[in-house]
Amino acid sequence: MKRFFEEKLKQWKERPNRHPLILRGARQVGKTYLIREFARKNFSYFLELNFEEDVTLIPLFESKKPDVICELLSSRFSVPLKEGESLLFLDELQAAEPYVFEALRYFYEKRPGLHVIAAGSLLEFMLDAAGDGVSKAFPMPVGRIEYMYLPPLDFEEFLLAAGCPGLVDWLGRYGIGNTVPDAMHNELSRWFKRYLVIGGMPAAAQAYTTGGIEEADRELASILTTYHDDFPKYGRRANAELLQKVFTKIPSMIGRKLVYSKIDPGEKSRDLAKTFKRLALARIAAKVCHTSANGIPLGGEADDETFKPLFLDVGLACHALGLNLVDFTDDGDLLLANKGAICEQFIGQHLLYSGREYEPPCAYCWIREAKSSCSEVDYIIQMGADIIPVEVKGGKTGSLKSLHVFLNEKNRHFAVRFNADKPSLLEHAEVTDSLGRVCRFSLLSLPMYMVCQMKRLIQQATSRSTPGASPHPDPS
Repeated sequence: MKRFFEEKLKQWKERPNRHPLILRGARQVGKTYLIREFARKNFSYFLELNFEEDVTLIPLFESKKPDVICELLSSRFSVPLKEGESLLFLDELQAAEPYVFEALRYFYEKRPGLHVIAAGSLLEFMLDAAGDGVSKAFPMPVGRIEYMYLPPLDFEEFLLAAGCPGLVDWLGRYGIGNTVPDAMHNELSRWFKRYLVIGGMPAAAQAYTTGGIEEADRELASILTTYHDDFPKYGRRANAELLQKVFTKIPSMIGRKLVYSKIDPGEKSRDLAKTFKRLALARIAAKVCHTSANGIPLGGEADDETFKPLFLDVGLACHALGLNLVDFTDDGDLLLANKGAICEQFIGQHLLYSGREYEPPCAYCWIREAKSSCSEVDYIIQMGADIIPVEVKGGKTGSLKSLHVFLNEKNRHFAVRFNADKPSLLEHAEVTDSLGRVCRFSLLSLPMYMVCQMKRLIQQATSRSTPGASPHPDPS
């Protein structure tokens, strides 16, 4: 199963000033598989240690001398640990003692030529500075390690796993203004709908390729059960019942500002907020925080308390909601009630990880709650010095009133809309917003299946803009 992320690992491998790497990500997003494949293709020797499966490995790291540690490991497993030729992989690191984590510092200082990667399904709790409910405080070797964040499979990786490299190649070659044949648009739209219900969890994608939708659905059920079973491990203070309650509610709250009382009015908001944080630390959930978006960086004006929730994966969300492929091909009430939120989840999980691989995943929205005018823009992204609003519409049409308000208030003149239609670029549109102000902007409309090409196509679209052109009405 090809992961584009592997190229990031290759770049890390070749960097002369690299640090021991900690690969972060939710359970079952494919961290272990990715590292094994990376090692197979790029190293002569590979030693994988799993501290959850074998606790007798832990004492081998008691020494603070990497040469001693390497000698012990090489002797026990008969695997050479040579600089530039070997990869040492420490898996399920959260199950080890703190001194194993601390050893990463000494590998950086005394054996910088040895490639070392660490990972762990619940490692996020050990890396949480607050340490809420954590039984062991891991010493942070500041400046001695580096991080990368692994997401689920994106849509194009899913296409590759499903045996459709030609579709991925076509998407990568598409340019603004090119004709999209009906046959190609319909085929990619069908695969997009499949991705909605299968998602990007590698095991589910693999199950689909070997056994179809039913096997993928079975795998999604297994993954959700695994998360439920993990709740007791989320810290001594975590309430497993409360975790279950919040975890179950999140899929139905996607696309809406999270109000804790709507999860359970009988629970304290403070306790629900802590519980959501536990799920966010496990990368099962994420916040799409409101930002005022007056300038960059967007996080500088973000409100951590005002946010919309995202689930880890759209396929898991659909399974949790009881949605299947039929719901996205028929026009029943279930589709109308859920499609917009599911499409917002799809775009959101791609935008969440659209930044640099070494930066913590983040996503932003814009919410204005006023008596005279309530407005909300689904996502706000930053490209260089530009701030770009992004709207998500489940069908081919939909109101852009909030988008117009945002563009006027922030003096922005370019926006992106994802919908079910073919791509188009409307340059120099002129409309009147809901407050009676004239709004002039250009609108790039993209089908959902082009989400992985968004940034490239935005660059193309903005470079085409020609000031002074005659205005056109907004199609919405």
